[in-house]
Amino acid sequence: MKLNKLLLSASVVLASLATAACGNNNASANKKDQTLHLMQTGEILSLDTSNQANISQWNVLENSMEGLYRADKEGNPSPAMATKLVKPTDHGKRYTFTLRKNAKWSNGDPVTAEDFVNSWRRSVSPSSQSGYSYIFTGVKNATKVTAGKLPAKDLGVKALNNRTLQVDLEYPMPYFTRMMVLPAFFPQSKAALTKFGKSYGSASNKMYYNGPFKVDGWTGSNLSWDLDQNKYYYDKKDIHLKKMKMQVVKDANTAHQLFQQGNLDDATITGITAQGLQKDKNLMHLKRAGVYYLQLNQRQGRVFSNSKLREALSLVLDKKHLAEKVLADGSEPAYTFVAPTLAKDPTTGKDFATEMKPSENYNVKKAQKLWQEGLKEEGKKSVTLTYYTDDQTINKNIAQFVQSQVESKLKGADVEVHAVPAKNSQDNVSKGNFDMHFSLWLADYADPMSDFDILQTNNAQNYGKYSSKAYDNYISAAKSKSAADVKQYWQNMRNAQSQLTKDTAVAPLYNMTESHLVRSNLKGVLWHSVGEVDYTRAYFK
Repeated sequence: MKLNKLLLSASVVLASLATAACGNNNASANKKDQTLHLMQTGEILSLDTSNQANISQWNVLENSMEGLYRADKEGNPSPAMATKLVKPTDHGKRYTFTLRKNAKWSNGDPVTAEDFVNSWRRSVSPSSQSGYSYIFTGVKNATKVTAGKLPAKDLGVKALNNRTLQVDLEYPMPYFTRMMVLPAFFPQSKAALTKFGKSYGSASNKMYYNGPFKVDGWTGSNLSWDLDQNKYYYDKKDIHLKKMKMQVVKDANTAHQLFQQGNLDDATITGITAQGLQKDKNLMHLKRAGVYYLQLNQRQGRVFSNSKLREALSLVLDKKHLAEKVLADGSEPAYTFVAPTLAKDPTTGKDFATEMKPSENYNVKKAQKLWQEGLKEEGKKSVTLTYYTDDQTINKNIAQFVQSQVESKLKGADVEVHAVPAKNSQDNVSKGNFDMHFSLWLADYADPMSDFDILQTNNAQNYGKYSSKAYDNYISAAKSKSAADVKQYWQNMRNAQSQLTKDTAVAPLYNMTESHLVRSNLKGVLWHSVGEVDYTRAYFK
C-alpha cells in the first residue's frame, strides 16, 4: 500500500447475535429528541490543547471543534475549515490553505487564518504544558521555538490574509496531511484568548467552538457536561443530534447498568463485565491503533536503568493470559510499540507490527536468570517497584496482574501499586516518582512515526527517559529530505522498532480493542481505528 494511503478504516467486528438479558431500552426516547448519551472513562483536565492533552479532552474536542481537515468514514482527510485538500509545493515543504468563507466560532466571529497561527504558536512555545509540542516537529523552526532559541513568531506558519494560511516545513512529511485532523492542530479563537487570558479552556464557557457542537456545563472539575448544537456551524444540514450528554464512568459494570437503564447509548465495557457480554446482541468490537504498555523509569539510580532488569520484566509477563483472562474483551497481546492495523509497510506488503514481532515474548526461566544478573550488577538482593495507574477498575485489575506475575516469578521483587486519580498519577509520573506507569498510546495518524516520536530522548512524553543514540538517529534520518524516499523511510522505521525491542524501551502489554454496547438504532457514527470516534453526524433511526 502506498505511503499516502496508509490509514486503514476502523476494523469493526460485530459479535454474533445471541439473546441476552437487557434492561430498559431508551431507543424510542432518543429517537424522538435526538439526544445522545455518551461516557468518558476519565476526567477532562482542560479544554485548552496548549495546556493539556488527554483522551477524554480530545474525545470532546473531536465533536466540538474542527481543524483544517476532518476524517471521513474511511478515515481519510476531508476538507473542514479548509476548502479543499492541498497539495504541497516547494518540493513538498509548503502548504497553502484557503479557509471557507462561512466558517464561524460559536460567538459568531469568522474563523481566520490568524486563529490557526495563534493556536500553533501557543502550542509550540516553551510555556506550553500539553506535552504535545513535539507533534509540530517538522514545521519550520518548531523545535527551536519550543527550546526557547527562537521567538514564536518565527514558527513556519503565517496568515497571508484572513482566509489564507501558509505552512512551511523543514523537510517533506509524507504524513502531514493526515496530521491535520488532530485536535493539536485545531485553531483557537483570537477573541477568546484575549477575553479569557490564562483561564482560556479551564471551563466550557472560557472558550469558543468552531465545530458542530459547543460544550456546556463543564466547570473545570465536574464529571458530566453537555454538547449543544453550535448555531453558527457551516454544515448544519448534516447535523441531526440536538444534544450529546457526556459523563465520566470509570467502572465497566456501572457502564453496563447505565446502558441497560437507557442512560447510555454507547457504553465501553472491559474485564469481567465484557467477558460476560461477549454474546450480547448490542456488543461491538472496535480495534484501535493503540497499545497499552508499561513506561519504565530509566533515570539514573532507578531500578530499570538496568537493561537486564527491564528485559526480565517484559519476559515474565504472560500477556496472552492478560488479554484472554483479565481483560476478556477481545483485546490481543502486544509485542511492539506499534499496533497492528496502524500501517502496512509498502516495501514489504506486510502489516508493520506483525512483521516486527520479536521472536521471543514470554520466557520465565530466561527472565529469572536476567533478573538475578541485573540485581547483582546493581548490588541488590531485592527491590521495591513503584507502580502508578489511574483509578479505573480495569486498570486496577491490570495492576494486580502485573504485581502477581512479578512478585511470584521474580525473587526479591516487590510491587507497590498506587491506583489514584488521573491527575495524581500524572503528577508523580511527570516528576519521575515511579518505576512502572501503566500507559496508553493511541496513534494520532496512520504512520509508525506517530508512535516513535514520543520515545526520542528529549520528547516531553518520554516520561521514562528512555535514551538511545541509535534510536534517535533512525528517527532523525526519517525526518530529513530522505523521507521522500519510500524504501529508505521504511528501513528507518524497521530499524527504530528493532532498537526499541532490543533495549526493552517499554513493556508492551496489549493492543487496544474496545468493547462497546451500542444502541441498535444509533447510526452515522464514524468509528475510527486511528484517532477519536466522531459522533457529529450520528442520528437515531
